[in-house]
Amino acid sequence: MSNKRKNNNKMITFRPNIMWFWAMILVAIIATWAMGDGGGEPVPSDWNTVEQMVLDGQVEKITVKNKETAYVYLHKGVAERYREDESQKQYRRMPVSGPQLLFNIGSVELLRQDLDAAEEQSGHKVILAYEKDEGGWIDVLISVLPWLFFIVFWIFMMRGMRGGGAGGGNIMNVGKARAQVFDKENQKRVTFKDVAGLEEAKVEIMEIVDFLKKKDKYVELGAKIPKGALLVGPPGTGKTLLAKAVAGEANVPFLSISGSDFVEMFVGVGASRVRDLFEQAKQKAPCILFIDEIDAIGRARGKNAGFSGNDERENTLNQLLTEMDGFQTNTGVIVLAATNRADILDKALMRAGRFDRQIEVGLPDVKEREEIFNVHLRPLKLDPELDREFLAKQTPGFSGADIANVCNEAALIAARHNKKFISKEDFLAAIDRIIGGLERKNKIISDEEKRTIAYHEAGHATVSWILENANPLIKVTIIPRGKALGAAWYLPEERQITTREHLLDEMAATLGGRASEELTFGHLSTGALNDLERVTKQAYAMVAYYGMSDKVGTISYYDSTGQSDMAFTKPYSEQTAQSIDNEVKALIERAYAMAKQVLIEHRDGMTQLAELLLEREVVFTEDVERIFGKRKKDILREQREAEEKARKEANPAGEHVAEKEPEKEPEKESEVTQEDIVNPAN
Repeated sequence: MSNKRKNNNKMITFRPNIMWFWAMILVAIIATWAMGDGGGEPVPSDWNTVEQMVLDGQVEKITVKNKETAYVYLHKGVAERYREDESQKQYRRMPVSGPQLLFNIGSVELLRQDLDAAEEQSGHKVILAYEKDEGGWIDVLISVLPWLFFIVFWIFMMRGMRGGGAGGGNIMNVGKARAQVFDKENQKRVTFKDVAGLEEAKVEIMEIVDFLKKKDKYVELGAKIPKGALLVGPPGTGKTLLAKAVAGEANVPFLSISGSDFVEMFVGVGASRVRDLFEQAKQKAPCILFIDEIDAIGRARGKNAGFSGNDERENTLNQLLTEMDGFQTNTGVIVLAATNRADILDKALMRAGRFDRQIEVGLPDVKEREEIFNVHLRPLKLDPELDREFLAKQTPGFSGADIANVCNEAALIAARHNKKFISKEDFLAAIDRIIGGLERKNKIISDEEKRTIAYHEAGHATVSWILENANPLIKVTIIPRGKALGAAWYLPEERQITTREHLLDEMAATLGGRASEELTFGHLSTGALNDLERVTKQAYAMVAYYGMSDKVGTISYYDSTGQSDMAFTKPYSEQTAQSIDNEVKALIERAYAMAKQVLIEHRDGMTQLAELLLEREVVFTEDVERIFGKRKKDILREQREAEEKARKEANPAGEHVAEKEPEKEPEKESEVTQEDIVNPAN
C-alpha cells in the first residue's frame, strides 16, 4: 500500500516553471477585467446623458482625473435600475460600486459652468472633485510587460540553442562538439562477432585494433601507425557498425559524430567544434574518433568560389585538416571516417598523414549474405526446414541493411497471414516486395492489355532461357507491382568480370519483350520504355566506357575521379560522337535481331508460356524448364560435375597417377645451314 501511495505522489508532483508565473499573471488580469457585480469598468458616456441624470437628481459625485476624464458616481440604487432596464442595454454591465460612467471633458472651467447651470435648474447638489492619477500596478505591468516578453523570448531562444553545445544551454557552449561517447566500460559493446561478413575489411582494420591493444610494441620499433582510415562503400553495408566493432574490440572509448553536426548558422562554429572534438579525443586517448558521412564537410574546396569568398564549410574543412595533422604521432587517437562518396572528397584530406588508407566496404557475397541472414534471423520464429543458403542465393546485390529489411518484411507478411512461424514463401514474397514494390491486384487492366503484357514477359523469359550467357530466370509474373505492369525475376551470377558476349545476351533478353510484341501482334507499345532505357545505357557503356567497339576503338571516356567537367563538355569531337551513336545503334539492332531469331525458333514454346501466364499469372523456373528443357549452360555444368565425380570414384585416394611417356627415338643431329637462318620457315 505504501508503494502505491509513493507512486501516486510521484505522479501528482510537478516542478515550478516560468510558464506558471505568466499563467498566474494572465489569470489575474482576466479576473480583474471580468469581476462580478462589485466592480467593473465604467460605462463610456457623454455630458448630455450625465446632464440629464443631474437634472433627475441621480448623480452623487463627479471626479475629474488628470483634467481629461470625468468619472460619475450615482446615488445608491440607481445603478441597479439601469442594469435591469431592458430598453437601455448599454447599462447592463454598469458597476454597482465605484464610478458607473465616464466621459471626456474639454476643459475643467466649461465642466464647472455646465454643472452649476444643471444644479441651479434641478435644485440638486453634486460634488465635483479633482484627482491626479499617478498610475497603478496595472499601468506599471503594461509598461514592463513588453520588456519582460523580450527577455523571456531571449531566454527560450538560448535554450533552443542547447543543441549547439555539449553541456549547456547558453551561447558560450555553441562551439562545443556534440559527440556521442561510448566508454570502454559500456556493457553493450559491439565486437567483430556482431558484424557478419566484411572479412576482408576486418583483416585490414585489425591492424588498428592491434595497435590500440599493443601500443608499446609499435612505439619501440619507431613505427608510425596510420592516423586515419576511411571506410568507403555503398549505403547499408555496415561502415558505422564496423567502426563501433573496432572500438569494442580494442576496448577503448569511442567518440562518434556526424559530418552534418559541424554545420551551423553561426560563422566559425564548425571550426570551433572541430577543435573541441579533438580536445575531447586527446583527453580520452587512447580512443577512436569516428566521423560519419564526412562528405558533408570534406567536399573538394573551390567548387563554389563564385558564390562565397568565405565559405563556412571550407573553414571547417581547413580546421579538420589542421587538427588531423596537428596532434603528435602515437598519441593514441585514431580517426575513422565513413562515406559513400569518396570521389568528391578533397585531395588534401586523402593524402598520407591524414587518411592514410581507404578500406573498401563493399556489398556482401553469397557466403557473407548467409552470415548476415544468420544474425538477423536469430530473434525470428522460423520454419525448421528454412534453408539459409537458399535465401543468400536469392538476394544478389543486397546490402546488410537490405537483408535486415527482408527479414522484417517477411515477419510482417507471416503475421499478416496469421502464421505461427515464418516460412520460405514469406521470405520470397518479402524479396519481391522490396525489389518490385507492392502488388496491385485490383488495378484495372483490360483483356487486350493483359494479353500484351503476358506475351511481353514471355518474350523476356524465352530469350533469357535460351541464350547461354543471359541471367537465369527465377519467375515471371503479370501481376502489377509498383509502377510495372509485369516483371521477370532473374538470378544474376556473382562474377567480377563481364564479357562482351554476356552483355550482348543480356541486352537481347531485355529486348525480348519488345520483339515478342512485334512478332505476335504486329505492333509496338509503350510497355518497353524501361527496357529500351536500360539497353541504351548499357550499349553506350560498352562503346564509350568499356572499349568494346571495333570502329571507336579501345578507348574509354569514363572518369572514375568525378573531377572532370564532362557534364558540360564532351571529351571527344563531334565526329567521334557520331561514331559512338552509330555503334550504339548497331549494337542494339544486333541484340534485337538475336532476340527475334530466338523467338522465331521457339515460337511455340513462347506461346505456350504466354498462355500459361494468362492462366496462372505467375510462372516459375520449373514451368519454363518443362516447356523448353534444361538450359545449355546447366547441361554443360552437369556434365562437368559428372566427369569430376567419375574421376574421384576412379581414384578415391586422390593419388596423382603419372602417365608413362612413350619412348622417343634418339634425335638425329641436323646441320643448320645459312639458308635456314635467312629463311626460318624452311
